[in-house]
Amino acid sequence: MAEKNTTAVEERQLVVFDLANEAYGVDINAVDGIIRMQVITKVPMTLDFVEGVINLRGEVIPVVDMRKRFGLQVTEETKDSRIVVVDISGHKVGMVVDAVTEVLRITADSIEPPSSVITTADSSCLMGIAKVEDRLIILLDLDQVFTETEKYKMHKVSKKTESAKAQTETVATSVSADEIDSIDNQSSTKKAVAAGSKKG
Repeated sequence: MAEKNTTAVEERQLVVFDLANEAYGVDINAVDGIIRMQVITKVPMTLDFVEGVINLRGEVIPVVDMRKRFGLQVTEETKDSRIVVVDISGHKVGMVVDAVTEVLRITADSIEPPSSVITTADSSCLMGIAKVEDRLIILLDLDQVFTETEKYKMHKVSKKTESAKAQTETVATSVSADEIDSIDNQSSTKKAVAAGSKKG
């Protein structure tokens, strides 16, 4: 009697998004969230592809235009544009993409090595090409999308912005407290003057 093959087929779950008419996939475990476009605070003297920062649930994170990062033609955002928040080397980064299309399961045997004809991204950050029915999905290795220097600079931007925000909040709180003390002192002085007038 032939032995039954119980070897499980390895599967991966991807978040798939569009960028310049190409489909890209990233591991769903690295995705922290998908949000609509919002106001991005510009940060001077930073990397060319960093659009700025946003406040996500109290955490300041850098936002990257993936078209700029991959040297693609920059276009205006549309109603389908999204920010995909991912974890890269322990830090959150927002990636601006043209659209997020689906969450997809693929099998390991559907993935092939990157083709030499794929030129829309640096080959070092490509994990492979997934064949899904009649289309191809470019799989990104998020840890390789940015160099170590770029990661450091993006993290530094976030920390500087957070620090500036904290200082602003502290100053605002101190000013408010000083104003309250000033009002109390003025009130006490008025009361003392009024009491003296009555005695006179």
